[in-house]
Amino acid sequence: MKNFNKTFSFSIGLNKGLLLIILYWLIVVVCPLQVAAQKLKYPIARKDKVIDDYHSTKVSDPYRWLEDPDSPETLAWVEAQNKLTFAYLESIPAREKIKSRLTELWNYPWYSIPWKKGNQYFYLKNDGLQNQDVLYMQKTLDSDPQLVIDPNTFSKDGTVAITNVAFSKDGTLMAYAVSSSGSDWQKIKIRDVDCGKDYNEVIKWCKFSAVAWKHDNSGFFYNRYPEPGTVREEGNTVNRVYYHELGTIQSEDRLVYEHLDADAKDFICLPYITDDGKYLYLSIQQGTDPKNRIYYREIKSDGPFIRLLHKADAKYTLIDNIDTVFYFQTDLDAPQGRIIAIDINKPTPKNWEEIVPEQDDVIGLVAMVNNQFVIAYMHDVHHKLKLYNLNGTFVQEVKLPTIGSIDQYFVYRYSWPHISGNREDSEMFVGFESFLYPTTILHYNFKTDKLSLFRKSEINFNPSGYETNQIFYSSKDGTHVPMFIIHKRGLKFDGSNPILLGGYGGFNISLMPFFSNSIPVWLENGGVFVIANIRGGGEYGEGWHQSGMLDKKQNVFDDFIAAAEWLIKNEYTNPSKLAIRGGSNGGLLVAACMVQRPELFGAVVCQVPVIDMLRYHNFTVGRYWVPEYGNAETNLEHFKFLYAYSPLHNVQEGVIYPPTLITAADTDDRVVPAHAKKFAATLQLADAGKNPILLRVETKAGHGGGKPTSKVIEELSDIYAFLFNIFGINTFTAK
Repeated sequence: MKNFNKTFSFSIGLNKGLLLIILYWLIVVVCPLQVAAQKLKYPIARKDKVIDDYHSTKVSDPYRWLEDPDSPETLAWVEAQNKLTFAYLESIPAREKIKSRLTELWNYPWYSIPWKKGNQYFYLKNDGLQNQDVLYMQKTLDSDPQLVIDPNTFSKDGTVAITNVAFSKDGTLMAYAVSSSGSDWQKIKIRDVDCGKDYNEVIKWCKFSAVAWKHDNSGFFYNRYPEPGTVREEGNTVNRVYYHELGTIQSEDRLVYEHLDADAKDFICLPYITDDGKYLYLSIQQGTDPKNRIYYREIKSDGPFIRLLHKADAKYTLIDNIDTVFYFQTDLDAPQGRIIAIDINKPTPKNWEEIVPEQDDVIGLVAMVNNQFVIAYMHDVHHKLKLYNLNGTFVQEVKLPTIGSIDQYFVYRYSWPHISGNREDSEMFVGFESFLYPTTILHYNFKTDKLSLFRKSEINFNPSGYETNQIFYSSKDGTHVPMFIIHKRGLKFDGSNPILLGGYGGFNISLMPFFSNSIPVWLENGGVFVIANIRGGGEYGEGWHQSGMLDKKQNVFDDFIAAAEWLIKNEYTNPSKLAIRGGSNGGLLVAACMVQRPELFGAVVCQVPVIDMLRYHNFTVGRYWVPEYGNAETNLEHFKFLYAYSPLHNVQEGVIYPPTLITAADTDDRVVPAHAKKFAATLQLADAGKNPILLRVETKAGHGGGKPTSKVIEELSDIYAFLFNIFGINTFTAK
């Protein structure tokens, strides 16, 4: 501040207008940039002499001690990191304005699509700033809403959430899963919908669980892990299916199925009941491998399950059944997807019937409504909605409002439907969104073939001044990759625009056009928002996924780097104004790219990342990702490619890394915060520049699911404040 004082003294004799201009420049421009320019004094992280042997290669792991989240040394180090990080972020002048605008953008009534169960409709609503969404019921679409359950009453700080709901066939009973502090662990409770009271029993030890009610409402099937202490530690990874009879305690639940293969510890067994109530079927999956098995038996049977599809040679999703004919969406011999029919009375493949063959576009979503197939195809990363008869004949395309996607938000958070409608219904609801338009709920009447607006968003944002463009660029190996670019109309391509580039690239997850309440903050202040649909996702089918996994993972990073290079070459920006952001597997993405090409990026936001690719499988559910990433301990070839790109093991001393904000959560039991901690410690020691390398560890928050609105806004305020400061974005536009 010495320079500031000298300048201020010199300015005393100047006229008032010029003085105000100089003061504004110093306070709003110079001071924030000085925060970024001064080398921060990071908390010291002790280095241990821990060395592992991977197939005769010695690998150092000096920060192994940070894997213990509860040790006093780890806690003290994290506290010191947070103190440094929050002091830095809170000193940024724009932060409070950013938070105020984000709060404004969140503060509007928000609804899910309605879902009919029995004779009533259910839907979720948030008044705007409620920490958790509230479940309501209506007898008809025009009747007054009735409160079913409000998770905001579960805790004062909003960190207890409902993460799954399952209704009985008639809609009178509801099983709901409760999670605390963002944990994947759930407790299942049961509510009488009409009287609003819970049953006494609580189902524990559930994670990634499905609930399937018997149609007589006597109870439900569900999957869970063994009670701690009842099996050896290595046996506590076995997922089993149980039956819970309503009104009884959990210890009386009957074991229905356990997968007894030699490597069964990595299997998840999800129970479902067919819509006609006749069959219980299981979808059995090894980790995150999309290839699954389908077993079934009649609901009244206690006999062994019939192994209908046992080879795990493809992904099979049961759409519905009519008597003994089961309709599946599958990528068997069809990477883009197709629909087949299997009569369980003659189940051999030679008797299978192809109903809807593979097409150029990828099948994204399928439902059976009005005794028709409703298929959302992914056409160059946006949805087209088409109707087919059950014999496979094309009926018509239902024209969607614009380029966008059918909202899949609830699939990940609540297992809520993406297309709402039952097989015999003559109506369906669709949630539709794009980068500039929040979720709009559409209603389709099959009798009139009319798609109409059911409920629109009331967000305080006018998208008319912005535009979305899709381009295709070439990656390192010549592969054409799509990319969405969103910005103000009339933007000048002079190489000076701040860009926020995001991606994911893994686990067959497609980044379709989506709306985030935070995007307008970036766009309104001159930023360009970009999403690269890199390999590893499912945008172009299973082949696109497989070309970005295991030994082909480097393709993912090459695609993302090529996106950055295209934006620079075409003068959208320059490296000093190019930020990259990703979370979870996307955190791995941005970390690997910044380590490989540090000179290419001006800022990095790395959220809840997977970083240590040699040890990731040893923590919580990491072993489920082995089909996607590989296992360095057991496989030499896997070790070679994992070691080659693992961000933790490729940080180089003496390199100037871009300004980096790494976020984690103390109760994240999906991607443990040790990844972020070890990465931060390694970067802070090795970095040769003056750019900030910050670690932000959230408390009472997990991987993201069920995070309360207040914590979401706080975290996003910090992220955008960090980027505004680094890029010198000094004028804040409120609307």
